[in-house]
Amino acid sequence: MGELGRLEALRLAGLTAAADPGMDRFARLVSRFLHVPVALVSLLETDRQVFPGMVGLAEPWAGRRRTPLSHSFCQHVVASGRPLILDDARQNPLTCYSLAIPDLQVIAYAGMPLTDADGHVLGSLCAIDHVPRKWTEDELQDLGDLTAACSVELRLRIASERIRQDRDHAGLLLRSSVELGHSRDLTDITRRLRRLFRGPAEPSYVGLLLADHRGLWRVVDPENVLPVETVIDRLEMDAAFPSTRAMREQRTVFVPDRDALVAGFSPEAVAGYDSLGLHSALCVPLSRGRGVLMWCWDAAHILEVTEEAVLTAVAGYVSQAVERTLFVEVRLSTAEQLQAAMLTELPTVPGLDMAALYLSATDQDMVGGDWYDAYLLPHPAADRAALMLSVGDIIGHDVQAAAVMGQVRSMLRQASLGHPAHSPAAALDSVDQAFDALPLGPGATAVHARLDPHGDRWRLTWSNAGHPPPLLRTPDGRVSTLGEHDLLLLGSRDGPARHDHTHELLPGSVLLLYTDGLVERRDNDIDVSIRQTASTLSAEGDRPLPHLLEALSLGLEDVPQRDDVAVLVVRVTGGS
Repeated sequence: MGELGRLEALRLAGLTAAADPGMDRFARLVSRFLHVPVALVSLLETDRQVFPGMVGLAEPWAGRRRTPLSHSFCQHVVASGRPLILDDARQNPLTCYSLAIPDLQVIAYAGMPLTDADGHVLGSLCAIDHVPRKWTEDELQDLGDLTAACSVELRLRIASERIRQDRDHAGLLLRSSVELGHSRDLTDITRRLRRLFRGPAEPSYVGLLLADHRGLWRVVDPENVLPVETVIDRLEMDAAFPSTRAMREQRTVFVPDRDALVAGFSPEAVAGYDSLGLHSALCVPLSRGRGVLMWCWDAAHILEVTEEAVLTAVAGYVSQAVERTLFVEVRLSTAEQLQAAMLTELPTVPGLDMAALYLSATDQDMVGGDWYDAYLLPHPAADRAALMLSVGDIIGHDVQAAAVMGQVRSMLRQASLGHPAHSPAAALDSVDQAFDALPLGPGATAVHARLDPHGDRWRLTWSNAGHPPPLLRTPDGRVSTLGEHDLLLLGSRDGPARHDHTHELLPGSVLLLYTDGLVERRDNDIDVSIRQTASTLSAEGDRPLPHLLEALSLGLEDVPQRDDVAVLVVRVTGGS
C-alpha cells in the first residue's frame, strides 16, 4: 500500500508534466542559490519522472518536461528516501550507466526527497551541473531548506484537494439521498447511480447486483449497456469474485489493485476484470441480503476513510431504494391482478358498440376505487335484453378502496339482477342502505344506468349519486350534459329519495360515462374540463370508439395521475 499511497498523494497534489508557477519558482531559487545551470522539481510517477518545476533543461526535454525512468536519478531518491549527492555521476556505480548523463548532461547531482504529510517520497528537488562539482555544506543546507519549503507547498496542495474532496463527498451524499429517493424502478436506480459518479477521477464502473436463489444478477440499463454487463451478467453464489465474497460474508470487500485480485480471487475473476481493463474494486453488501453495490476503477485505487464512509452511506441509500422498489413491484403485481379481475369484459350487444378505458393513479397503489361495468339484464317481456351500465368512484385511491369498490359493484349487480324490474335509482338506494349497515368507508359516487331497446332506438334510464354528469352526443354532433343528480352514497337513511331520469337515444348517439380522474386537474376548474371533454366528444364522436377514447385521454399517461380514470362509451348503431 506504500506505493499506492505515494501515487495517490501525487494525484492529490495535481502536478504533472506541465509548468506550474509555484514549482518553477522553487527551481529558480535552487538555480540562483546554488549557482547551477539546471534545477528541477522532479516527481516520480509509475513509469516516468515529470518536471512541474524546471530551469535550464535543453530541448527536447524542456518542451516535454518529462523523461523515462532510464534518465532518472530521482527514482533513487524515492527508493531510498534519502538525499542523493554526487560530485560526478559517472563515477558512481548507481548512476554511471544512466542515459541522463549523455542525453541531459547530468554530471554533478544533488537531490533531496520531497515528502507528503504521511512520509511518502513524491520526488526530489535537485540541482544539476554539467561538470564535476564538489557540493559545499552551505549549498546543501540551502537545498535542504528549499526542499522543506517545497514539501510544505506540496502538503498544502494535497490537504486542499482533500478538503475539496470532502466537500464533494458531502455534496455526493446529499445528491444521492435526493436522486435515489426519487428512483422509480431497478433500472432507474442504476441510471441515477451512474449519473452520480461521473468525472475524470470517478470509478470506471458502478454496478448493482441483486440476489436470487441462483446467485447475483446484474441490473442493466437497456439504454446504456456497458461491456462488463455483456461479459459477466450473472454470478453463481460460490464464484470466487469480489462481489460474491461480499455477498456470502456480508461485509465490505475492497480490492486495491490487480495483485490483490490475483492473490485473493479466481482466475475467472482475474480474466473478467482484465478483459474490461479494471484493476480495483469496492463491493458493499446491501441490507437484508438483497445484493451488492460495486465500484470499479481502471487503475490501482487508494480507499481513504472518508471515501469509504461516503460510499458505504450511498450503499445504504441504494438499499432503501431497492427495498422500496421491490415492495412496490410486489404491490403492483398484486394490484394489477386485482384490477384485471375487477374490470368488466364488455358484452356484445346487437345495436350497440361499446369501449372502455381504465388508467390507474400513478402515485398510489396502481389500483383504486374507480370502476366501470356493463352487463345484460334478461327480461322475459322484451325481445332483446336490457343493458345495465355503471361507473363509480369509491372515496380513496388504494387497495382498500379497490376492495370496497368490488363489494359495491357486486351489490349494484345483485340489486339489478335480483330485481330486473327495479330502476337504477332503486338499485342505488339498496347500496345506500348497505353503506348504512356495513363498514364500507366514507362513501362513493356512481352513475347507474339502464338501456332498453326500443325499435332502432334505445331508452336510457339513469340515476346519478353525486357523480360527474354523463355526456350525450346526438347524431348531429351536439353534446349535452345530463346534469340531474342526487346525493352520493353515504348510508343516510333520512336522505332525500333517489330519482330516475330518461332520455331517448337515436342511432348515431354516443353516451359517455366517466370518473372524475378524466376531468379533474389541479390547474383547471372541473366545469371547464367537462366542457373541454364535451368539445372533444363533439369533434371526435364519429370516429371508431378506440380512437375516441384515445382523444379523450390524450396526455393523461404523460403526467403523474393523482386519481384513477374509468371511462365507458356506448354508441347506438341502429342495427339489431
